[in-house]
Amino acid sequence: MEYQQLANVYDRLMDDAPYDDWLGFTVEVFQQSDKPIHHVADLGCGTGRITTGLAQMGYQMIGVDYSETMLSVAQQHASDMGVPVQWIHQDLRELQGLSELDAVVSYCDVMNYITTEEELMTVFSHVKNMLADGGIFIFDVHSLYHLDNNLAGETFAMVDDDLAYIWFCSPGEVSGEVFHDLTFFVQQGKTYTRFEEYHHQQTFPIKIYQKLLQASGFNIRHLYGDFSPKPESLKDNTERIFFVAGKQPGK
Repeated sequence: MEYQQLANVYDRLMDDAPYDDWLGFTVEVFQQSDKPIHHVADLGCGTGRITTGLAQMGYQMIGVDYSETMLSVAQQHASDMGVPVQWIHQDLRELQGLSELDAVVSYCDVMNYITTEEELMTVFSHVKNMLADGGIFIFDVHSLYHLDNNLAGETFAMVDDDLAYIWFCSPGEVSGEVFHDLTFFVQQGKTYTRFEEYHHQQTFPIKIYQKLLQASGFNIRHLYGDFSPKPESLKDNTERIFFVAGKQPGK
């Protein structure tokens, strides 16, 4: 899953995504931190909408993504906005070269693309090594409720004059697993180009993420639901779960 051709239409498809909610949530959590937040990495940054948004607010940002084409679009966004961002092409499972950061964020269910407990443990350990003592790690995942009730087994479609897609969400063999099969038609001149994307996601029960974070050297500071940094925001029908974890000193 490298988003090779999808990068060119990704921002248009995500035009209604709640980027302002992610940004507002992040800043509120940062402000609640017991240490100042300045240096931040955004893992799975995609086209950089959140990365550049935080850079505009004055944070010193690093954007990390596996797709070079996504990073190319992100770099153009940052240039258009006139904000400095360091862009790094890396697989999250092989993160290296970053340290002493105040915070790491990873949104838009990036962690759902890490589909095994072993690989999640690897990613969490890399993130821990990127952070200074007391640094915070914030990420979100689809809830099991959302996956089972709103995604698995569903079909979505969009048709515009110059862009169309059909998206099948097929449940996997284990709880919390879903496969996304997308076919796109993009107008180029008088003809349409067809391309396909095939994505695999897995979400786990909250207790699994908690266990792996703790084993990686984190303590769980907060669990939130659907962009609200309030303790009561996590409910049975929460669709997006946010984890806020702190690096344990000396770990």
